[in-house]
Amino acid sequence: MEKELYFSLEEYKERLNKVKKSMNEKEIEVLIVTDPANMNYITGFDGWSFYVHQCLIVMIDQDQPIWVGRGMDGNAARLTTWLDEENIKPYSDDYVHSLIKHPMDFVSDVIKERGYSGKTIGTEMDTHYFTARCQERLEYNLPKAKFKDATSLVNWVKVIKSDTEIDCIKKAARIVENAMQAAYDTIDVGVRECDAAANVYHAQISGTSEYGGDYTAIAPLMPAGIRTSTPHLCWTDKTYKEGETVLVEIAGVYKRYHCPMSRTIILREPSQKVKDLSSAVAEGIAETLAMVRPGVTAEEVERAWVNSISKRGFVKESRVGYSFGLNYPPDWGERTISLRDGDKTVLQPNMTLHFMPGIWLDDYGVDISEPIRITETGVETLTKYPRKLLVK
Repeated sequence: MEKELYFSLEEYKERLNKVKKSMNEKEIEVLIVTDPANMNYITGFDGWSFYVHQCLIVMIDQDQPIWVGRGMDGNAARLTTWLDEENIKPYSDDYVHSLIKHPMDFVSDVIKERGYSGKTIGTEMDTHYFTARCQERLEYNLPKAKFKDATSLVNWVKVIKSDTEIDCIKKAARIVENAMQAAYDTIDVGVRECDAAANVYHAQISGTSEYGGDYTAIAPLMPAGIRTSTPHLCWTDKTYKEGETVLVEIAGVYKRYHCPMSRTIILREPSQKVKDLSSAVAEGIAETLAMVRPGVTAEEVERAWVNSISKRGFVKESRVGYSFGLNYPPDWGERTISLRDGDKTVLQPNMTLHFMPGIWLDDYGVDISEPIRITETGVETLTKYPRKLLVK
């Protein structure tokens, strides 16, 4: 079966070596990777199979990890990963949604067979697809093992992208520009919100004339009217009304690499309060990006933003950005860097951050964001869409 790898074998092996280096620093001998983005990062595995338990078993002294997943997904591993056949271990369907046996029983058996049952084992304890039962079954089946929390181990390896990953994100940036234009072109008085969302989806998936897009880790967030006072609402089947504000937070995706972006659309003449808030947000973005460069910390970026908007009398209590990149539902964020007070992460070249300084007040909000890449000398904005309140 011919492989369908997104990246070179050399790049995948380099990624694995970086993961092993981190494992060694944390004194972890076996790493069980259940986050689908981290599975993809190490091996290329790409399938909508994360609704059942699956994982990679990374052993510190082995050249290849072991993929474990549902039997019918075995060919997905053969197609999309660089692993040899002996390192692809499908389990039978009687493990699926069973109250009698659990897929981590199967994982435990593989670990025992390979002679690693007494090792120090790291698990991603706080990821979306690793349940309390997973940890319970592993500890029960491997009583001689020592377990460590390795939740963010691979995530922090991923935070600095290769040039080939940056190329994927830049392609995703072109897709999100098209999708945002589709939103702007469709949203209007009398149009149903669901029809605007459908056009956004079409643009996200059709991509560009040179390459297609993919499904996003987060559905289009498109609240309108009073619903703009909170950021994480989608669309309804209501029609847009004159004077309404619409927040659009979407992403483009290429080979599972995301590029998110947010804009605010106002139907007809905006009120003075919306004008004032959008002006403060746009000014704050420009002033903050002017100071971003390698060596600056995440909290220093947030502090620059706070200082800017405070001059206009505004306050934002939530973080103003986060690291993004390769991911699957339910989140395109990498769950590592947060641009907020207390995060002393030093920015380095080829980190990608969604600078997301939206402000949501009691009855309205304005959301304008920029996906950025840290360069050798400063910062690059990945999208070229107009950074302003979009009046229609």
